[in-house]
Order: sequence, then C-alpha cells, then structure tokens
Amino acid sequence: MVARILLWVAVAWSLFQLWYASPLPFVFGFGILNDTEARAIHLGFALFLTFLAYPALRSSPRDRVPLLDWVLAVVGGFAGAYLFLFYVQLSGRPGQPTTLDLVTGTVGILLLLEATRRALGLPMVVVACVFIFYTFAGQYMPDVIQHRGASLNKFLNHQWLTTEGVFGIALGVSTSFVFLFVLFGTLLEKAGAGNWMMQISIALLGHLRGGPAKVAVVSSALNGVVSGSSVSNVVSGGIFTIPLMKRTGLSGVKAGAIEAAASINGQIMPPVMGAAAFLMVEYVGIPYSEIVKHALLPAVFSYIALLYMVHLEAIKMDLKTIPQRPTPARERMLRMGLGLSGSILAVCIVYYGIVAIQAVLGGTAPPVLAVAGVALYVASVWYSSRYPDLALDDPNAPILELPRAWDVTRTGLDFLIPIAVLLWCLMVEQMSPGLSAFWATVSILGIVATRKPLMAVFRKENLVASVRAAWDDLIDGLALGARNMIGIGIATATAGIVVGTITLTGLGLMMTELVELISGGNVILMLILIAAISLVLGMGIPTTANYILVATLMAPVVVDLGAQAGLPIPLIAVHLFVFYFGIMADITPPVGLAAFAAAAISKEDPIATGFQGALYSLRTAILPFVFIFNPAILLIGVDTWPQTIWVATVSLIAILLFSAATMNWFVTKSRLWESAALLLICFTLFRPDWWLNQVSPPYEELPASEFLSAVGQAPADGRINFVVEGVDLMGEDVRKTVNVPLGEPGEPLERLRGIGLTITQAGDALMISNVDFGSYAKRIGLDVGYDVVAVLRKADQPSSLIPIGLALAATAGVAALQFARARKQAEEGGSTG
Repeated sequence: MVARILLWVAVAWSLFQLWYASPLPFVFGFGILNDTEARAIHLGFALFLTFLAYPALRSSPRDRVPLLDWVLAVVGGFAGAYLFLFYVQLSGRPGQPTTLDLVTGTVGILLLLEATRRALGLPMVVVACVFIFYTFAGQYMPDVIQHRGASLNKFLNHQWLTTEGVFGIALGVSTSFVFLFVLFGTLLEKAGAGNWMMQISIALLGHLRGGPAKVAVVSSALNGVVSGSSVSNVVSGGIFTIPLMKRTGLSGVKAGAIEAAASINGQIMPPVMGAAAFLMVEYVGIPYSEIVKHALLPAVFSYIALLYMVHLEAIKMDLKTIPQRPTPARERMLRMGLGLSGSILAVCIVYYGIVAIQAVLGGTAPPVLAVAGVALYVASVWYSSRYPDLALDDPNAPILELPRAWDVTRTGLDFLIPIAVLLWCLMVEQMSPGLSAFWATVSILGIVATRKPLMAVFRKENLVASVRAAWDDLIDGLALGARNMIGIGIATATAGIVVGTITLTGLGLMMTELVELISGGNVILMLILIAAISLVLGMGIPTTANYILVATLMAPVVVDLGAQAGLPIPLIAVHLFVFYFGIMADITPPVGLAAFAAAAISKEDPIATGFQGALYSLRTAILPFVFIFNPAILLIGVDTWPQTIWVATVSLIAILLFSAATMNWFVTKSRLWESAALLLICFTLFRPDWWLNQVSPPYEELPASEFLSAVGQAPADGRINFVVEGVDLMGEDVRKTVNVPLGEPGEPLERLRGIGLTITQAGDALMISNVDFGSYAKRIGLDVGYDVVAVLRKADQPSSLIPIGLALAATAGVAALQFARARKQAEEGGSTG
C-alpha cells in the first residue's frame, strides 16, 4: 500500500511538472500558475516524498513507514505548498505575517533541515545552520562580517514567505527545467538508450589498446549529453565498464578512477549539463544556448584529454585489446567511410529538410513536422524490429568478439529522435530550457509508451503483453524521474536559506573585503582560495547547492576584485570556474561521491580510487584557470571559423601536453625535466599573451570621448573593455576595468541599454545614470554615479605565433629525444632477449 502511494505521488509530481512546463495551461485557460505557486507545489512534493522515501535512522524499519514519518510528510507537504495554498491572502498583506504564517515558516524550515539530513546528509544541514546562526548573531561577529542581526519575524518572513530565501532562484530553476531534464534522462535510460550507447562505444573503441577504458570515457560522454549527475553516470555506466576494464588487465583502483573521472565530466558536457548550469541562466543573465556555446570546447577537450591519458595508461601497462571480427582493411575503411558520410548526410537532410518545411509552410509547419517525426519514428522502429534486441552486457562474461558498430546502431535509431528534438529546440529554435526539455520529454514519453507495442506488431508477437510492459515502463519511468529529483529539490531549497541570509544581512559586500584582505588583491591567490572553498564545501553538499553557495558569495567578488586589478573577467568565466570546482569535489578525497560509487562497483578502497581519480582529473582542474585568463577557449572574442579552429587546435595540443606531463609519459617515460618542459610548453600554448605582455602592454587606453563610437563599431555579439571610476557604497574610491557583451549592431546608447546600462553624456564626460536591477551591468558591479574614464583598444603586439611556434618546436625536441630513447631501449631489450 505504502509503495503504491509513493509510486503514484511520484507520478503525480512528474505529471504536474510536465503540465507546468507545457503550453497546455494557456491553451485551456486552466491551471495557470505563477513562478511562486509552482515553486511551492514543487517543494511540497519534495518534502512529502522525502519523509516517506528516506528513513530517519539506520535502525528505522524498512518494511513500513512509521506513523511519525507520515505526520512529518503531511505537515512538510503543507508547509512547502503554503505559498500556493494561501497565495491570495499572502499577496494582500506583504511584510505583515500572521501567527499562522510564522508558525508555518518555523515548522517548514525545521522540516526542511530534517529532510536535508535524510536525503543529503548532515554536512548540508550544518552549512545551513551556520548561516541561520549568522543571521541572528551578526552583532557579535568580527568587524569584517558584522551586521545588525535580524528578528525572528523578519527572518521567517524573508526566508519562507518571500522569494528571497527558500523559494528563490535556485528552487525556481529546479522547478522550471531541472526536473524535466532529469526526467528526460531517466526515461531515455528506461527506453534502453543507455545500454545502446554503451554497446556503440564498445563496438567503436573496444578494438583499441585500453579499449574498455576508452569505452568508459566515451559512454560517459554520451551519457553526459542527456544526464547531469556524476554519481548516476558512475552507477549506470560503471556496472558495465569497470568489470570490463578489469577483465583486460586494468587494476580495480584505476578502473574505478577512470569511470569516476569520466562521469564527473558528464555535468560539464552540453547540451544537458549539471543542474547548476541551468542556474547560470539566472545568475549570469544569458540564454542557455550561450552557456552551451561557451562550455562546449572545455568539455570536449577534457574528454579527449582523458582518452589520451587512458591511452598512455594502456601503453604503460601494455594492456591487451578485445579481439574483433577479422575484416579486410579495404572493407573496414569502406564501412568507416560509409558510416561517417551517412551520418553527415542524415544530419544535413534532417536540418535542411526542417528549415525548408518551415520556410514553405510558415506557421503551419509544426503539425507537419510532428507528423513527419512520427512517421520517421515508426519507420525507425520497423527497421530495428528486423534485428534482435540488444542484450544487456554481462560484466562477468568474456567478450569473445566485438560487435560491429552498425549492427548495434541499427537496433536503436529511434533513440536519436528525442536527443535531436532537444538539440533543435535548444540550439536552433533557442526555446527556453524548460520548453525545450518539455518537447524532448514528450518525444521520449511517446517512445517509451509505443516502442514495445510497435515492435510486437512488426514482429507479430503478443501485443497485449507488450502494451502492458510499455505501460509499466512508462509509470516506472515517471516515478523514478521524480524519485531522482527529491535530493535536488531539497538541496536547492536548503541552498535558498544560504542565499536568503546573504541578501538579508549584506554578507556579499562583506565577502569582497574579506577575500581582498586574505588574498591581498592577488587574483591568482583569490582563485585558488575559491577553488579550495568549492572543494571543501563539495565534500558535504551536492554540486548544485555548492554552486549556489559559492557563486552567490564569491563570483561577484572575483569579478569586482579582478576589475579593480585591471583584469576584466567575463562573468560566465567566473561562474564556470565555480561550477567546475564544485564538480571536482565529487572525485576529490576524502569524500568524493563519484569515487565512492565507483569503488563500490570495483570493490576497491574508495580513498585510493579518489586519489587516482583526482590525478586523472587534473586536466579538468586546470581548465578553469585557463579560461579566466584566456577567455578565447570559451569562444569569447572569437568571431570567425578560422579563429575558432585555431583556438581549438592550440588549446587541444596544450591540454594533451598537460595530460602527458601529469602522467609522466609522452613518447616513453618522461624524465623530471621533460615533464617540467611540457608544463612550460602547455602554459605557453594556453597563454601566449603572457609572454607578449612582458614586452608590450596588451591594451592602449583611449579617452572616454571615444567610448560611444567604439560601442557603435563593435561587431554583432562583440565585447568591449572600458574603465570606470567612482565611489562605492562604503565611500571608497574605486577604479574598475570591465568587460561587457554587446548584442546586435545599433545605436551605441541602445546597445548599452541592452545590458542594463544607461549612459548620460555631458560634453566629453560620460556618467552611468542608471543600472537596471538584475541586468548584466549590475551583476559585474557597475553602479550609478560611476564615470567612464577610458575605453581599451587592443594594442599592436608581436604576433602570438612567435611563442606558440617556439613552444611547438620545443615539443618536437622533447618528442625526438624520447623517440631516440625509446628506440635505444627497444634495441637493448631485443639484444638481451
């Protein structure tokens, strides 16, 4: 009975989220909810399910739900949904809470903390309690973080009855689209797409040296396309790849570490990045498609570098390959060519076909495209039905022969349809993440509901049994998606307590002074400090909550102190920096959840697995420092395809050389000085401008009178650096160098208003007369009353080809030395034999 209640409440949560994200409420004029009401219902479901799904103690019964937990579930659900249930009354008396309001707020926060303890563990509760204590004890704090304190009424009103605290941005993002992306990934797995992707990886890479480890990397990358959880990536893929790696000679520790290192990168792999990436839409104020564009190259490079590290590990350990079916070289090349050309042709036909239909039919195109999509799906299932279903890989059975890639691919071509829908809506139509996820989820729901019955029809099997199985899969997928969201919903709500404390006490402004005091204004020290904070916090709290906490506290500090130091850091670079190190916490000892999950599968020491995984993940840890100082890797300031190819090529060589240095193996085992040389070469390739800046300044300052003309001349989606001076809220003189994006070409003042900045001109003097609340300009620390004193133009410097050319020449020199040494060792080994 309890199981069925849990099942149907979870299904109801998924259906509510689909309804809220869909256009249906506006079509029928029914069930239209504002953001606050939806967030309240979302938290109500999360609290109710937490108390029923997570026992209070280890000793609690597992065969029934105690009466107290039922009471807590009902009360928690009521408290969570309170803003929905009494929205009209609350909106009529803002800032004037009644006794019921205050009691509900008190009980709600206490139950939220208890739900957090059950679902996420004690560390997250401790963090929240520290911030609650700080709210009330502000007057007793050290001077640098001292504030007046707050009354209980003010605290409860701020945290529970407004959208500044628990029901703030973090819970809003969880409600609006994180749920649907989690549901989308869960349903894809339920349909069998996870096993299909794994088998394709095995077919493509199993024949290579260290092939199973490379399968783990590629399958984790494919999972990362549709999943945003490192631990779920480890569990879903690791049960296959870790035993597979051990079967081919890799130690259990290294097998678990490779899987964990590959899986944490699933959160940085577009298009479906970790839940924290969706929060960036709100925190940075740019569309999700822009975030995907900026995050793409680092994510791809990180996976390629891990593949390279795995290859080096395989060479060092002389790992064996999985045997493949004997095929003549000519046939093998023909198959590869047909596969690549066929894939490109299919993508082009789909893309240009959709564009043509939209151009011809205009507003009537969507129903036509929907019919065409259904027809394509049915045709794909018919084609797949002609071949046996893929069997789940048995991790304990030897692989006698690799399957052919096309033999695997043809069994699940329809799995590509929901992924294509998601990518099209996000990247081409540029719909909101929530609406994109809705249409993608609708498509995978259709597949889960109809694939087995269609297979039964085409194969002339038992239709009734297949319909029943499809219905069970559909209900189970909806319930499992909601179950997977419980922890995220609770985490984002609890993180809201932290955010609410910051807005209530003004802690954000104080943190600027504190970090500046500790780092002495040095940007490198400041970044190292923030990386350490992210890693430490990530040991006890989920990535999403970690990102919210650190981004809220520290991202404005980095931008502000960087601006004061004359380093204009793009806001997206700072948030990705925080995001990356929040993810790194999942593999960093002593508490790396991804490493612990991998160790449980490999049956090895989790700490040893964590340390080995952290070594493999150094190539991910270096990237955030790179894009703070060289934003070109984020495609910022990169306007043409030749520039993009050049940046990508040089950066890829750099990250591969860094990987070789950390593995202490390039062509053969490296000597200490060779690894040091590779690190210096890597630095040069990532930062050729550093060497050039030592001989000539990177920018020249032009007078403020040229600012508006520079804004007008900037290309579409270009960026501009300029200098402002003024007095901050503390009454101190400040000078900042800032970097702002500009939209489409137009009149200069209008382009600036597009980022929330209003400039008043008085002769040659330019003053900021207004900064829109929540705008990009506000987020990077610009304020009313600041004067624009200069605009920066790129100075004429020696070509960056000089340091890059020297670095590549040095690389060739190291490689030549190692080739000669390897040849000599081989000859000596041969003569000894």
